[in-house]
Amino acid sequence: MTEINSKTVEVGKSANELYNQLIDFQNFGPMMPDSVQKFEADETSFLFQMKGIPEVRLVLDSKEEPNFIQFKSASSKLDFTLACKIEAIDDSSCKGNFEFKANFNMMLKMMVERPLTNFIENLADKLKEI
Repeated sequence: MTEINSKTVEVGKSANELYNQLIDFQNFGPMMPDSVQKFEADETSFLFQMKGIPEVRLVLDSKEEPNFIQFKSASSKLDFTLACKIEAIDDSSCKGNFEFKANFNMMLKMMVERPLTNFIENLADKLKEI
């Protein structure tokens, strides 16, 4: 099992505000790093493609308002989940982080671990901006 956790960042919004923004998949567009060459979103999923990695479509897997949102890969070829954990600090701030879990073979893990770590850290940094 490959597991990558981002740093935890403090966000100047309530847990409910952040949750509601993340549940709108269009808001992931501005969070994408420069290495993302393609991004599309609709009501149920979003798709992105990074340099050197095939297109990935994520669909909503589970949610617990306002503390947890988990997406899973829509493809059976890439078996992984991406979760955002949100914890309220007070009425106007919260903290959040991302957790990536996958069942990759060793060769694929070696190829994608570094770009995925950078991607997850970038998402965490951008939580403050959405």
